[in-house]
Amino acid sequence: MNPSPSPAPESTASLRIAGARGRWTLLATVLGSSVVLLGSTVTNIALPRIGQDFDADLGVLQWTVNAYMLTLAGLILLGGSLGDRFGRRRIFVLGLVWFAVASLLCAVAPDTTTLIAARALQGVGGALLTPGSLAIIEASFHPDDRPRAIGLWSGFGGIGAALGPFVGGWLVDGPGWRWTFVLSAVPALLCVPVALRHVPESVGAPRKEAVPTAGAKARRGVGFDVPGAVLGALALALVTYALTEARDGGTVAVTAAVGGVVAGAAFLRVERRSGDPMMPLAIFSSRQFTAVNVITLCVYAGTGGFFFLTALQLQIVVGYSALAAGAAMLPNTVLMLLFSSHAGTLAQRLGPRAPLTVGPLVCGAGMLLMLRVGPGASYVQDILPALLVMGAGMVVMVAPLTVTLLASVDASNAGLASGINNAAARAAGLVSVAALPLLVGMGPEAYRSDAAFDASFGRAMPLCALLLAVGASVALLTLRRSATAPRPAHGHTHGWLTEPPLVSRFAHHQAVE
Repeated sequence: MNPSPSPAPESTASLRIAGARGRWTLLATVLGSSVVLLGSTVTNIALPRIGQDFDADLGVLQWTVNAYMLTLAGLILLGGSLGDRFGRRRIFVLGLVWFAVASLLCAVAPDTTTLIAARALQGVGGALLTPGSLAIIEASFHPDDRPRAIGLWSGFGGIGAALGPFVGGWLVDGPGWRWTFVLSAVPALLCVPVALRHVPESVGAPRKEAVPTAGAKARRGVGFDVPGAVLGALALALVTYALTEARDGGTVAVTAAVGGVVAGAAFLRVERRSGDPMMPLAIFSSRQFTAVNVITLCVYAGTGGFFFLTALQLQIVVGYSALAAGAAMLPNTVLMLLFSSHAGTLAQRLGPRAPLTVGPLVCGAGMLLMLRVGPGASYVQDILPALLVMGAGMVVMVAPLTVTLLASVDASNAGLASGINNAAARAAGLVSVAALPLLVGMGPEAYRSDAAFDASFGRAMPLCALLLAVGASVALLTLRRSATAPRPAHGHTHGWLTEPPLVSRFAHHQAVE
């Protein structure tokens, strides 16, 4: 494929935060990343009302979440590569428009089939714009201002994640759940003219492969792996479908499961033989990188199930309104906003093993405390303590996970490593939301009965805590005890996926949970 003419790479990043163009560029990137967060956080709060309005079963609610997560997780690496090839601003703006149109389709969806399809389209838009938001900052700002710009991007993005459930709950209780999707579309549309007028264009530099991949052709430079992206997304889709529909049994679910395994094997084969793979398998030659990704899968599968079910538990069983449920979840995010940077610094000093062993165990303890949350639960005595313990565990765990990840690979592959880990976290949340109701015997109509849902919730929390405990065990057995500072990456090699080891890491992952 011959790409259309792309803008030449900018040799020097010159924007300053003090300058007008720098501030407008920062605003555009913050709005762009925030709309993706809103696309998830506000939807989780709206799920019970969506189910009531459409008279839908639990499977529909799962797909309302998973359709978005599926395309976002499956295509985010491809979205970053497209930005590198065709121009980051160009793909960023395309993603904004795509996301806004899909959000408005969700808002006017006449039935569940249309809603789920529109949610999948939302995820495609998110996969196009999410990588570009940080890549634009890295490629555009002067090196002296870049750390501060990334910090501001992280902080404001975290605030968006914190306010999403609260504002979403207010809309659900007021004008209705459809307005939560309008809320996602409006900032995306407002961001388009700002980006076109003020954000400079840039493209990526050729990627360096740390270890040659056996059988792979020589790299041609910055490229994108369409077959790999298609097979990866197809494998996730088929496995998710099999898990969601397995409660009904039948040959369709079995066929989907087998197809998912076959597509996954084909994906690995394509990545092994491709000259420009989306996920170069050679990067997994680093034992620590592989261990961090296994920990990520365990941690975000557990937390993904937790946030999905807790938003429902607070409304269905405890009897909270959507607004109250959104507000109840704020302490967890506030703790992350206040203390994540300190945890990242501590991990650099002490090494990864301690925080990545202790953090998941503390999170698991918070999940077990949620077993006290049932009909008539007190917020101060039952709900708040569980969320504070959960938040403390996230503080200890999330930033060190990123610090360890970036220290596990060569600096030139830091962005690629972060992108793979980001996709792994989103995929883990996706599979968790699909599998957990099946594993705990949550029937299609469970969310209509507070007693039935409460019983299933009580079985789910120990499973989520167990996943965190497995992650802690992997950290204890595989990670180095000594401190290892991450090596700074120079240039912008796959900068579309490099994330600071602070709040933004939590904010983007929490959005899928």
